[in-house]
Amino acid sequence: MRLLTARLSAKRRSPVAGLVVVLLGLLLTGGAYALLSPASAQTDQASQSTVDAGRRLFLVGCASCHGENGEGVVTKRGTQYGPPLAGVGAAAVDFQVGTGRMPMARPGAQAQQKEVVYNKKEISQLAAYVASLAPGPAIPSKSQYDTKGIDNEAVVRGGEFWRTNCTACHNFAAAGGALPGGKYAPSLRNVTEKHIYEAMLTGPQQMPVFSDQVLKPSEKRDVIAYVRSIQESPNYGGWNLGALGPVTEGLAAWVIGIGALVCAAIWIASHSVRSKKGVKA
Repeated sequence: MRLLTARLSAKRRSPVAGLVVVLLGLLLTGGAYALLSPASAQTDQASQSTVDAGRRLFLVGCASCHGENGEGVVTKRGTQYGPPLAGVGAAAVDFQVGTGRMPMARPGAQAQQKEVVYNKKEISQLAAYVASLAPGPAIPSKSQYDTKGIDNEAVVRGGEFWRTNCTACHNFAAAGGALPGGKYAPSLRNVTEKHIYEAMLTGPQQMPVFSDQVLKPSEKRDVIAYVRSIQESPNYGGWNLGALGPVTEGLAAWVIGIGALVCAAIWIASHSVRSKKGVKA
C-alpha cells in the first residue's frame, strides 16, 4: 500500500502530469464554451462579414471623399474635401445615407436630401464598417423613437423643448427655414421618427448634437411626439401657406391684395370710359 501511494505521489510531482492536467482543463473549458454559447460565436462571425461587406461598399462609393480608411481627404487649400469618419458612429451613417444625403451628387454648402442610393442591407453594412473605425453613437432601437401610445404630457414636454431650442432654425411648425451661408434647416415633414432621433443624436452639418448626456432618449422621443402632433393637427385658420411665417403671408397679401386693387382700378376705368361715350351720344 505504501509502495502504491509513493508511485502515485511521484507521478503527481512529474512535470508531464501537470501539463496533461492543464491541457485537459483547457479542452474541457473550450468544449463547454462552444456548447453553451454557439450563438455568440456565430454572431461575431456574421458581424465581421457585415463589416467586410461594408468596407467593400465604402471603397467604391465613399473612399474618394472620405479616404480609404475613413481618415478624410484634405485639399491643397487645407480644407476638408470629405471629413474623417472615425467616431461618427453607425447612427450618422444610417441618417446620412438613409436620407439620400450621402453620397453627395456634387460639392455644395449643404448635403441635400434626395433619392436613396443604397438599400437597407447595404446601409447597415456601411454603418457597421464605419462603426468599426472608432466608438460612436449606435443606431437607435425602435423603442427609443417610437411614439405610439405616448401621452399628452410627453407631447407638452417635447413642445417646450422644441420652442426653446428648435424653432429658431426649423420654424414653429417644423417647416424648415433659411440659414446663413447658403444653408438651411430642412423641413421635418415626412421624415421618419428614426431619422429625427438620429439627427438629434449626431448633429448633422450645422445642427448641434443632443447626445444622451444632454437630452435623454425619453426626452428625444417627447420632441418627436410633439413634431408629429403639429403635423397631424388640422389648420384651424384655413390655408397655412406652407407654415413658413411672414414671408409667404406677406407675399400672399401683396399678390392677392394688390392684384385685387389693380383689377378694381381697371374695372372702374373701363366703366368710366363707357359712361362718357354714352353721354356724348
